[in-house]
Amino acid sequence: MSKGMLGKKLGMTGLFTSEGAMIPITVIQTGPCVITQIKTMAIDGYNAVQIGFGPKKETKVNRPQKGHFQKSGGKGFAHLKEFPVDDPSGYQLGQEIGPDLFQVGERVNVAGTTKGRGFAGTIKRHGFHRGPKTHGSHNERPPGSVGSSAWPSRVIKGKKLPGRFGNERRTIQNLEIVDVRVNDHLLFLKGAVPGPMSGLVEIYKARRPR
Repeated sequence: MSKGMLGKKLGMTGLFTSEGAMIPITVIQTGPCVITQIKTMAIDGYNAVQIGFGPKKETKVNRPQKGHFQKSGGKGFAHLKEFPVDDPSGYQLGQEIGPDLFQVGERVNVAGTTKGRGFAGTIKRHGFHRGPKTHGSHNERPPGSVGSSAWPSRVIKGKKLPGRFGNERRTIQNLEIVDVRVNDHLLFLKGAVPGPMSGLVEIYKARRPR
């Protein structure tokens, strides 16, 4: 299986190693995830499993979704995601997938949506320097001159300007799994992952381990 599952970012903490060094840790709740659909090469043209994560109130599930979830036990899920597999015959509808899918020391890629920070200026968005604050200067935070002179008399495409900051999909590669707690459905990853607390993340087995 191309290892992958959904999870929720709970926050960050730190752990001390046996040598006394503290390492930053991100705690992710990884389930339980439930297989809601199995796709095969004969019927769908590719092999994959669809995984549901996060409970959803029955009143929030429409009738088509209820029919879909009935095949895997009737529970409603807020998030659905497909993950490719080599042999779908080894999986069953309603099967639960937990953090034991991964092992300590293994490396994974984590994808998520970064925090949305709204409309931001060039200092916050791109790390520009401030202008002088003394001698009557009025150029403290403006981006400065952005156009060209006589030629080409326009703003060059790709110029760093104010605009929406954050709320973008990002993937952090090769994060090491420090601890796996199966009973609590928790994964402890070394380093930071994108997204806010309680944000949805996708965890994949690293394709290019270090």
